[in-house]
Amino acid sequence: MPVSMRSWACVFAVLAAAPLAAAPRTYVVDPAQSAVRIHVGKSGAFSFAGHTHEVAAPVLSGEVTADPADLAASRVALTFEAGALKVRPEGEPAGDPPKVEEAMRGPKVLDAARFPTISFKSQRVSGREAGGGAYDLELAGEIALHGVTRPITLPVHVEVAGDTLTASGKAVLRHDQFGMQPVSVAGGSVKVKNEIAIDYRIVARGR
Repeated sequence: MPVSMRSWACVFAVLAAAPLAAAPRTYVVDPAQSAVRIHVGKSGAFSFAGHTHEVAAPVLSGEVTADPADLAASRVALTFEAGALKVRPEGEPAGDPPKVEEAMRGPKVLDAARFPTISFKSQRVSGREAGGGAYDLELAGEIALHGVTRPITLPVHVEVAGDTLTASGKAVLRHDQFGMQPVSVAGGSVKVKNEIAIDYRIVARGR
């Protein structure tokens, strides 16, 4: 092949590959590999007598559309089943997890019978590329919980490797933001904190 023909072939190859490399891609959340942990602390005059709870929130479904060429065009949607939240047994007295779960799913907190799903949907994505297929982002969107929808901004560190996208971060919510009542015992001397700390690691696979 003449040199000129080879040159043109290389140019066409680069032009053809460039839009594909920058094209948006959809990832489907892998619930088995994803983990959302909710840490419920204690407060009150006799808080030393109580204990903290760690709750696992399995992801019911979710989808991520990632656009590395235009981060603002990226989108995230996650759905959780309120009745599926589980109290982890570590650090809990024997027999306590079912009782805590009953109170958590009841009308004063999640009210899972009336509001069976919890969802998050992004409305705006901003941030920067951190190199090596990693991104430090902020997801501004809305979370629907206990029949109340509130704006929220989530910090997210994203890593993309092959067909796998992994997003992780931490956030804090408050019971009173969503009309929920922190559970209390012993006449209010021991109760859970209004603030709820959340750690999340979401794994999604390329469609």
